[in-house]
Amino acid sequence: MTAEVGDKAPDFTLRSQTGDEVTLSQYLGKKWVVLQTHVLSFTGG
Repeated sequence: MTAEVGDKAPDFTLRSQTGDEVTLSQYLGKKWVVLQTHVLSFTGG
């Protein structure tokens, strides 16, 4: 299954920068949420 722009995301839990647990469902109907991922790679030099 491939996600497309505009698809609904499943509910999930992440830790905020303050260490609190935040779920996607906390914002349902209250705010627009953009989930963005970043690939992090380290290279020598």
